[in-house]
Amino acid sequence: MEGFMAEFILSAFADEAAEGLDEQLEALAQENIRMIELRGVDGVNCSELGVEDAVRIHKKLEAHHVTLSALGSPYGKIGIRDSFDEHFDKFARSMEVCKVLECSRIRMFSFYIPQGEEPEKYRDEVFRRLERMVELARKNDVLLVHENEKGIYGDTDTRCMDLYEHFGGDMGVAFDPANYVQCGVDPLEAYRLHKDIITYFHIKDAMKEDGSVVSAGRGDGHLPEILEDVDKVRSGEVILTVEPHLHIFNGLGSLQSESLLHKESYPDSRTAFHAACEALKKIIQKIV
Repeated sequence: MEGFMAEFILSAFADEAAEGLDEQLEALAQENIRMIELRGVDGVNCSELGVEDAVRIHKKLEAHHVTLSALGSPYGKIGIRDSFDEHFDKFARSMEVCKVLECSRIRMFSFYIPQGEEPEKYRDEVFRRLERMVELARKNDVLLVHENEKGIYGDTDTRCMDLYEHFGGDMGVAFDPANYVQCGVDPLEAYRLHKDIITYFHIKDAMKEDGSVVSAGRGDGHLPEILEDVDKVRSGEVILTVEPHLHIFNGLGSLQSESLLHKESYPDSRTAFHAACEALKKIIQKIV
């Protein structure tokens, strides 16, 4: 979908449409989406995949002409006080998985901060852990892309900027407007701060009043305004990854530490996935 300058390329967390990879690929085909942010496959999180799994998955993706926009990993999504060594070992094993999948990006996080404590207290430890991860990723030609998840060190625009200024081009930006809404940060202000360094966008929206998740354009994430500006100021491909969170699906409970609120209700995950994709397409159509 080509705009005045930007070429919007759609990707998706297809595990929100179905648990099985075959069904995920079917859902992507129905939405005419040719990229995937791989997170859950046949009920297994991508962090648990081995090389043999990656070979099998890669063959299926190739057969369906689907490429990876990123590996939607949970790395960095543990408490800053939790043991890091085992977590890092699992992260290291994913380097080989990325090679097999021909995946050059891993979505990751910057560790949960104990509730009620100041994130700055843990800054040194956050950076120490991330430096180990960034160094290994760099050696394997993989870009770590940080998402602004609620409750982690980088859950505000200013602390995200702290990360990006420290790591520079070795850390990308996965901009999630809904997560900013849920953290009390104005997504439009966050976008203005980060607009020149955003790697790709997570398309998810939320209501400021209660943090409930809604389809793109219905919440306070300012997605229409943000994407309109992106089309004006950027040229080339811009990846927009659909992450609906509109309907409880298998595995969602393990993704977030608190229950999601839902303003919109759908009979099944496939219907919710379609609604999320359609909402984004309507925004793009108005822009281009």
